[in-house]
Amino acid sequence: METVIYQNGIRYSETQYNLESEFERLVVDNSKTFFGENTIFVDAKKKIDNDSFGGVIPDGFLFDFSDKKNPEFYLVEVELAKHSFFGHIFPQITKFFAFFKNPSSQGKLIEKLYSIFDNDEELRQELKNKIGKKEIFKFLKDTIENSQNILLIIDGEKKELPEITETYTDTWGKMVKVAILKEYRTNGKSDNTIYSLSPDFENIENIDIVSENIDEHKEKSVYTEQFHLEDINENTLSIYNELKEKLLNKIPSLDFNSQRYYISLRKERNFAFLKIRKKKIGIVAMLNEEKIREKINKHEITTLSEGVQNFYNGPCARIEITNNKNIDEIIELLVEIQK
Repeated sequence: METVIYQNGIRYSETQYNLESEFERLVVDNSKTFFGENTIFVDAKKKIDNDSFGGVIPDGFLFDFSDKKNPEFYLVEVELAKHSFFGHIFPQITKFFAFFKNPSSQGKLIEKLYSIFDNDEELRQELKNKIGKKEIFKFLKDTIENSQNILLIIDGEKKELPEITETYTDTWGKMVKVAILKEYRTNGKSDNTIYSLSPDFENIENIDIVSENIDEHKEKSVYTEQFHLEDINENTLSIYNELKEKLLNKIPSLDFNSQRYYISLRKERNFAFLKIRKKKIGIVAMLNEEKIREKINKHEITTLSEGVQNFYNGPCARIEITNNKNIDEIIELLVEIQK
């Protein structure tokens, strides 16, 4: 359904794209606006020939350095909502899973990205400014091995997405992030434009617009505890198990409420959120960052942006856990927060 926006008495009409290539160009030309200054966007179709990946080329490669110690990598696919889901969108996204799931394809992806940066002085310098002295090939290898995302930018809702995401949890549910991008113009003029992006990219790892209308507290969720634990290493699993055991000893009625992007710790209310990665666990603790820093001395604490804190509905910061050492100070903090 077409929408309009009114601002200061001016009417902005939603732009209807007929060609996917025009919508793709909008994303490419405005990548810093949509994704932020802490990102590097590579226009894949300008850098890769049709034979590089068997004729399957994403619209872009995106590196997000918002968390400098844990950068995120995305294959970016731009689609029009009017296109057939099963005839066009589903097979295109499904082919991208091979880039990550197949070791050979993943290796080719890393090699191709290295070649792109090696042959483009401007891109290479932008990347070096982000990673410092770290060798580019090692950065690409480490990042892609630990961060495997597909960002689907689309100009409207697709009714098929919720069921597909909850059916194929190990691929669509785990890898695909969806954002709806719309453009509004006055009298069709591109020099007076408003954009909307839902969710904002800084919250793409938190807000699930595909499943947002599904009751978080329904009895059975497809996003079980095992969903979050199946791809992590032994060290991270050990951290999680110890954390869970000690918390349940202190708070027997504690609920580990598993959702798509996190496991929330809940006793009458959500007071912390576990973000589980392959090599670490981030705990978003619902408390003022200054007070968290007073209690936590042995673990790194990451400041969260205002937008991210607004998503969690209150002051918070993320505690990074990479080993089992000094885990008791975290237990004590969480027990205090839930009271």
